Amino acid sequence: MLVIISDLHLGDGTTAASIPASAFYLFAKRLRQDAHFASMRRGKYRPIEELDVILLGDIIDPLHSTKWLFPPKGQEEYIEVGGQKHIRITEEGEPNYIRPWSDPSHPLFAPKLLEVTQAILEHNRASLEVMRKLANGEFIEFDPAAENGERDTSSSQKIPLKVRFHYMVGNHDWYYHLPGEAFDRIRRELIQAMGLSNPPAPFPYDLRKIDPSRPWKQDEAPDIERLFREYRVFCRHGDSFDPFNFNAKLGRDHATLGDAFTMEVCNRYPEELKRTAELNPQIVDNLRHITNVRPALATPLWISGQIKRLADEHMINGWDERQLKKIWDDLSEKFINLQFVRSKDIPFRIDIVDKMQAAIKISKLISLETLDNLIYKLQNRRLFGGNGSFTKFALQEPAFQDDTARYIVYGHTHHQETVPLDYDERGGNQIYFNAGTWHTYFDLARKNPKEKKFVPYKALSYITFYKEDEHDDRRFETWSGAYA
Repeated sequence: MLVIISDLHLGDGTTAASIPASAFYLFAKRLRQDAHFASMRRGKYRPIEELDVILLGDIIDPLHSTKWLFPPKGQEEYIEVGGQKHIRITEEGEPNYIRPWSDPSHPLFAPKLLEVTQAILEHNRASLEVMRKLANGEFIEFDPAAENGERDTSSSQKIPLKVRFHYMVGNHDWYYHLPGEAFDRIRRELIQAMGLSNPPAPFPYDLRKIDPSRPWKQDEAPDIERLFREYRVFCRHGDSFDPFNFNAKLGRDHATLGDAFTMEVCNRYPEELKRTAELNPQIVDNLRHITNVRPALATPLWISGQIKRLADEHMINGWDERQLKKIWDDLSEKFINLQFVRSKDIPFRIDIVDKMQAAIKISKLISLETLDNLIYKLQNRRLFGGNGSFTKFALQEPAFQDDTARYIVYGHTHHQETVPLDYDERGGNQIYFNAGTWHTYFDLARKNPKEKKFVPYKALSYITFYKEDEHDDRRFETWSGAYA
């Protein structure tokens, strides 16, 4: 029995909210049920011996941490705003400046990643305890099988089942793919805290190149590759199809524009508001959930809606929307002028940097109200949540084309899918799946978007594959839930 989950985005609590421990208990309960169903083999009860879970990237999320904005522990400098002290944010060019796009060999890089990782593990201690118990065989146990093929419910002996967790990386946790002893130490902490089956070597990312001409080295992960063969599955996170979050020339051991925008605009905006005199702290509390907003294009609606509500409740003293928007615009301008961002600008070609620069300039010239109206016009188009399916990339997978995999699985989009790709009499179905996400969302209500109402809920999805004799010959199941 093989389970694939993706995009948990467990953070340290300094930005968006992680999905709570209740989701992990729900998952453990369903996993126990699925394991018992899988133990019915052609009408006879025989407990399964193996249960593997592939964590398909963006599980731990170091990128959504404001700790990157500050100097190493013990080297902090403080500023005072409104009678409160705040750590001063480091700026490009300063000795203590370190960011996710800094050189990983920089002496401050691995210690900062370790600091952020430890904070995430501590913040999600209750959730990860569920994983450790599953890995230790504490959550799933079976009655022994009787001679007649039924469960021997009278036996006092129970058979524990240890769940093996295998970690692959995506674009928010690619740092765990970096080689070197300093990063091995960080991975050891992850393995211990999460009950992983991985060795402390770089967690795998690309187990089969979709384009053999790409210059980076293909990863090896014998345990995961064995699962691919046994279940005729192939999976990758999927960020390699997203140029904003993957550099096709350099490979996965390098940061992207998405990293820089997330850190310097989305993460930094609430922190800059903290450092603005006479602003109510609740503004920061509300706006740090920016990355939980769906659809992503609705983020400006979320910001302006929160500002309007706080203004109506007289919680913004002496400030208006224009001043708060100016802080966002200034951060966007600073982002586009980062040396790292400028280095990605391709001369004599209209590229992503040029498009972002144009968008930022337009945004600075218009009000929040005008920006809102523009978003309302786009709401029914593809950009507004539309069909961002990766099906076309699944059709290009070598494992699909040479028929070594019947099932292609991606993550990254947060949109669970089950899409038929092909069928032949010899091999049967070939299907593309997206594993979806485990995430807390604030989703824009569609009745009247101009009211800027957002409905909070938690999403939870996963995919299960069975061997030929498990679950009475069932081959796969997908499960998607939401609760609030």
